[in-house]
Amino acid sequence: MDNYYELHVAGLTRQLPICKVDEELSIAAFILFSDVELTVACAKTLLERAPEFDVIVTAEAKGIPLAYEMSRESGKNYYICRKSTKLYMKDPITVEVKSITTAKTQTLYLDSHEAEFISGKRVLIVDDVISTGGSLRSIEAIMKEIGGNIVGKAAVLAEGVAADRDDLIFLAPLPVFNTKDYFA
Repeated sequence: MDNYYELHVAGLTRQLPICKVDEELSIAAFILFSDVELTVACAKTLLERAPEFDVIVTAEAKGIPLAYEMSRESGKNYYICRKSTKLYMKDPITVEVKSITTAKTQTLYLDSHEAEFISGKRVLIVDDVISTGGSLRSIEAIMKEIGGNIVGKAAVLAEGVAADRDDLIFLAPLPVFNTKDYFA
């Protein structure tokens, strides 16, 4: 059995490598970095489906190319919830997050100066893949704390049971895989 999943999204086809998470779960690795054609196509298609918004917010790092392209096409600013504090950050807002693709709990940080720009605005949260929803919940918590009005949550792919959610805008479902079917 081949260790790739064929993905059809935004009019394009990609072969995604299947990667072992643990002895039972494997996932297809979806990476927008370096794939400009895919990033542009997905951004355009998501913008066609998105509600009216004022700003885009994403989590570092894999959602950044998508958020940038959606920002460029829409003319709306984008903001990044970082995985570490930066020297320029003053009094960052912080929330912990656990993601399927990371081994440990992480913390997301948003600069308080950026929070001032987002407060009271219509926020579109964007990510490459929504799986467990951990990153999404963390961004939602930060937006609630700073007064951002979430009008939509969008992703290129909804992985596993995330595809059953009715609060997400996504372009395609992404299945999860039984490790025993792909790795001996």
